[in-house]
Amino acid sequence: MTVTPLRPLGARPLGGRGAAAATTRTRIPGLDWVLLAAVAALLVVGTLLVWSATATRASLVGDDSTAFLRRQLVNVAIGVVLAVVVVATDHRWLRIVAPLVYLVSVVGLVLVLVMGSTINGSRSWLRLGGMSIQPAEFAKLAVVVGMALLVAERAQSSWRRSVGTREVVGMLAIAAVPAALILAQPDLGTMLVLSATVLGVLAIAGTPRRWILGLLVAGAGAAVLAVGAGVLKPYQVDRFLAFTNPGLDPRGAGYNTEQARIAIGNGGLFGQGLFDGSQTRSGFVPEQQTDFIFTVAGEELGLVGAGLVVALLALVVWRALRIASASDDAFGRVAAGGIACWFGFQAFQNVGMCLGIMPVTGVPLPFVSYGGSSLFAVMLAVGVLQSIHLRNGTRGEAG
Repeated sequence: MTVTPLRPLGARPLGGRGAAAATTRTRIPGLDWVLLAAVAALLVVGTLLVWSATATRASLVGDDSTAFLRRQLVNVAIGVVLAVVVVATDHRWLRIVAPLVYLVSVVGLVLVLVMGSTINGSRSWLRLGGMSIQPAEFAKLAVVVGMALLVAERAQSSWRRSVGTREVVGMLAIAAVPAALILAQPDLGTMLVLSATVLGVLAIAGTPRRWILGLLVAGAGAAVLAVGAGVLKPYQVDRFLAFTNPGLDPRGAGYNTEQARIAIGNGGLFGQGLFDGSQTRSGFVPEQQTDFIFTVAGEELGLVGAGLVVALLALVVWRALRIASASDDAFGRVAAGGIACWFGFQAFQNVGMCLGIMPVTGVPLPFVSYGGSSLFAVMLAVGVLQSIHLRNGTRGEAG
């Protein structure tokens, strides 16, 4: 089956000023403004929450209460520039550079194991001058784009709607190399997000159900073997045990979850007010500006504010799925769907561990948590979504 050639949005023969107007409508109004608004709102809320979580933490900011605010504003600015660059580039070019993006991602993960810095028990960071980069964050996007490229190539050379064994094995091979390197760090949180993303991409690509079920069973078996063989660090095993029984070690492995629940419970319906959360100001919740940023929303903005954050994240995922369903080529459909799976599961994992319904694994909340690598990666992904939407005639469908 031959894939229908991509066409400019709303293209039709026009002359004179009409042609210029059509070009303008294609390039500017063709963006998904709902997606942009949701992302912008999350960036604003996230920056305020990061500021609130760090303003009174002398051990983090010293005498400068705005230190993390300024850093996060720089991160947001860089992220926006990255997204704009991707949007300005036709997403079909991603099919050309996808192998290079994947290779750079793998090289970064190898360098982490060779010369990376260990933070919180995981060797996940590369220090470049005054910056710390986490290559695993970019590996998520690289795997999604790489798998989407393979599906697109298959679609151009085969009439079959579903992928076959060769394509499934190829997609799993693309994901296996980064996954093995991430597990070696070990970064269990990123590994869980990547695994869920890969399963989502396989499902979107039309993988037969027997493969999906087989992979789920194999994954469960591998997890059991990993625990038995000592692949996981003792603190990681303790976190899972604390998740199954929060009262098992309230001062140790269960401390984070216990304090997170207290902070969120303090918020009530409307919260204690921004910068006025008692748990937040006292610094009882560890890593509150990164992994546990949702507890700041729960305590200071209450159920209403925290619910708004969740709603905005859900809106981003929904728009990504709409872009995927409206895309008229296999690459765009699978890439957008994979990004939706990535955002959706990572948000669920982060919020879930703050509420105690998921184990503590240390993953940031997309668009909200402090940190450059995570923010840069998700903003690049938003750029990919907008590029797919803009170049595939999806304005009418997803608008």
